[in-house]
Amino acid sequence: MASHLQKLVWTIVVSVAFTTLPARAEVKTELIKRKILPSASALNISQATIQITGVRLNNTDKGFDIILETTQGDKLQPVNKSEGNTFIADITNAQLRLTSGDTFRQDNPTKDITSVTVNNVDTNTVRVTVTSSGSLPAVELFEGDEGLIFGVTSSVPITEAPQPPANQTPETQTQQPKPEEPKVENQEPIELVVTGDQESYRADEASSATRTDTPIRDIPQSIQVIPREVLEDQGTIRVRDALENVSGSTNAGYYQGFSEYISLRGFEANIFQDGIRSYQDFGGLIETADIERIEVLKGPASVLFGDAPPGGLVNLVSKQPLAQPFYSFEGTVGSFSTYRGAVDLSGPLNDSKSVLYRFNAFYENAGSFRDFVNSERLFLAPKFKFALSPQTTLTLNGNWLQETRTSDDGTVAIGNRPANLPRERFLGEPFQNVEINVTNFSYLLDHKFNDRWSIRNSFRSQFVNLARYYPLRDSLDEETGELSRLSYFSERRDNAYSVQTNVVGNFSTGSIKHKLLFGFDYTKNTENGTFGDFEPYSSLNIFNPVYTGLEYPKQSILNFFRDDSLDKYGFYIQDQIELTPQLKLLAGGRFDIFEQSRSTRNLGEEKQEFTQSDSNFSPRLGIVYQPSQNISLYASYATSFEPSFGFSRNGNGQPFKPETGRQFEVGVKADITRNLSATLALYDLRKQNVTVDDPNSSDQNDSIQTGEQTSRGIEFDIAGEITPGWKVIASYGYIDAFVSKDTTGLEGRRRDNIPEHAASLWTTYELQKGTLQGLGFGLGIFFVGDRFGDLDNSYVLPSYVRTDAALYYKRDNWRAALNIRNLFDKTYFIGSDSSRLGVYYGEPLTLIGSFAIEF
Repeated sequence: MASHLQKLVWTIVVSVAFTTLPARAEVKTELIKRKILPSASALNISQATIQITGVRLNNTDKGFDIILETTQGDKLQPVNKSEGNTFIADITNAQLRLTSGDTFRQDNPTKDITSVTVNNVDTNTVRVTVTSSGSLPAVELFEGDEGLIFGVTSSVPITEAPQPPANQTPETQTQQPKPEEPKVENQEPIELVVTGDQESYRADEASSATRTDTPIRDIPQSIQVIPREVLEDQGTIRVRDALENVSGSTNAGYYQGFSEYISLRGFEANIFQDGIRSYQDFGGLIETADIERIEVLKGPASVLFGDAPPGGLVNLVSKQPLAQPFYSFEGTVGSFSTYRGAVDLSGPLNDSKSVLYRFNAFYENAGSFRDFVNSERLFLAPKFKFALSPQTTLTLNGNWLQETRTSDDGTVAIGNRPANLPRERFLGEPFQNVEINVTNFSYLLDHKFNDRWSIRNSFRSQFVNLARYYPLRDSLDEETGELSRLSYFSERRDNAYSVQTNVVGNFSTGSIKHKLLFGFDYTKNTENGTFGDFEPYSSLNIFNPVYTGLEYPKQSILNFFRDDSLDKYGFYIQDQIELTPQLKLLAGGRFDIFEQSRSTRNLGEEKQEFTQSDSNFSPRLGIVYQPSQNISLYASYATSFEPSFGFSRNGNGQPFKPETGRQFEVGVKADITRNLSATLALYDLRKQNVTVDDPNSSDQNDSIQTGEQTSRGIEFDIAGEITPGWKVIASYGYIDAFVSKDTTGLEGRRRDNIPEHAASLWTTYELQKGTLQGLGFGLGIFFVGDRFGDLDNSYVLPSYVRTDAALYYKRDNWRAALNIRNLFDKTYFIGSDSSRLGVYYGEPLTLIGSFAIEF
């Protein structure tokens, strides 16, 4: 299979490369020194054109600043070039929207600068032109609170720069027709000094909490962002590994040996991509190949996202098509016969740049430190973006993942600790593979009615095909080491269709400003499953395993069929209210309706059918007080809910109510410097209506909803740049997670897989000048405290400290890196499957070498 997949990958890569490379030749020198800026969040940054609403010139002691006024200055992507003594910067995905006309021009702002012009080149590009009477002008690029700033240095003493008369706007002072496209004599780029957080570990904005373009400091809830640069510096390709940088995040390993389990604040966390629920975590490892950044919202989020666990959600923000040609190729070789190749291609498909594309792909073939364990993965992700008008864009997105992997349930527990076995020992059968096929298609239609009102409609279809074929663990004789097993196989086809419409409006009532969001979403989930399970299979001795390799006929154990259907309707509204520049409120609510059905049939028996309807209202309130520009104090109340499955019934045959969650949170957000931010949060989170055994029933299968689980904690996160070249992302989390109400003797027990204390530190330093400029070093320290492996608290997963390191070198358009994980080869356990029969090792000393080149 490997040879066929490799051929397919290379066929696609070569085809795309040859169809796009001719346009690349014109801008080759331009992109060699240019760092592609991070793309905007698919949730919080409109994919429509960014509006520049004003242009100003301000005198400085060196010359003057050209200020392009916009609230999204950090999202603009200028590309510079020169023609003789003229500096030219083209800003894609932008439009000049002045109060009169579409051109700003200022003649002779200084004695040696003859003109400054800002105008629209086309419907998607703004051009800044600075012409000097002598040599090429020196220009620096800054990001400020007002927007994007071009700092122009004048070599002649500055006289008082002409200013527009009070009754005239800059663009009416000198009306000029649009200049013709200049004939480019020199494509060698001018050196731009970019300040701010363009390549930082720090993020200013995220929308997972509000679905709107909102600065993080204005959100009354803890939200952390992991930018693409952190993933690249750490050599991270799995979401669960990236989340080790975030406080309150717990990597509990896998579910049934193949599906990742992620928790936040002691409870399960759902995965979203671009604001829509993703079900890929039900079938396979979650990739970052086409992800620009990861947003982590902590605490209940049902007010905007519907049914969800109370711990929070992880939103994966996709890479977006770029207006300038960009080609990246990366190869990776690592320990345990790991090989991976990836491509990232983007650019315009026509001269007007109204049609853009992006294509991400990778192929991976990997072994493991575990015996018999290996995997093969192929991923393709094309995207297209169409500028239908200056106010309307349409983005089409597809991706496809094919994965074959050995299912590994790890080791087992003996006594009060994991068994003392070699960590490479595999306790399954060599043939026990999982085959996963995931296909996604989505579109995003974004339209701006005007500067204040916009609408966004999105749709996603997801198809997950999952086949598992291997014996399951049943019980362990801890004295003899005999592991009893049962034969098992399943084939599932999970489909999900989601549509979402949001309307956002900005308006004022007197002196009070509002950002209003209201919307509707609908999701249709179906699952069709065929199962063969629980027939005796030969046992395995964990101390002296003898693998039978005996594959059983699937049809011989086929005995169960299941079909599920779920319809979800959600209506929500939210108002972000600015009472004063220092005091801001957030209020919202959502009403959900659920219709679900399940049919089951045992082989040779009649079909059984269950139906259930639920509804729920989820409110949220929050307040932010900002005593200074760099400090935000906040408090919030948020709720969540999850409906029970349709076949679940209590003792009298009635369906269970949805499980609910509620959280109180207070915190402080601080911008320590322009490029370094921190968040401190305290929370009390409770999950209620938990189903527990009925103590008054003689039937052990009868349950009642009286249980409650509590998680209380303190979190601290810090990320950004301390000094030029020295970056850091660090966290500390204290979680007191326990069963607060129960009828079966579990009350007071700690939640499984949740450490009381955990901390992380990752820091890099890159030389900024000299002959070794571009050489960088990275060091990571990750601490996880003791955890119980099951809810009975019958055994302990010991605490550990893992040390990672990195060495990399960036030069021109290429980057070489060596990442070292578990530098001191520490034996440790990342988590369990909440039983005594599935305990997962962390990887030993692992070396990963990579080389990437951009054109």
